Amino acid sequence: MKKVELMVRSTCGSCERVAGQIAPVVAKHGVQLALVDVDKDPELAAEYGDRVPVVVIDGDEFACWEVDNDDLEAALSN
Repeated sequence: MKKVELMVRSTCGSCERVAGQIAPVVAKHGVQLALVDVDKDPELAAEYGDRVPVVVIDGDEFACWEVDNDDLEAALSN
């Protein structure tokens, strides 16, 4: 089973929008979407800076800022 994380900040409106956008696609594949607040971990905050939201699938960065649901669907189908 794939692991899907969305790197976010609590003050990020785009993060909230993207989470809502991709949640149904992720759920369709029986995968849980984990929201990770990068500000709670100094290493993540340094790595992602202000590039949130970032979708990470199985530890690999998949998309930053904008997510194409068709591309996400294809990645989760593999």
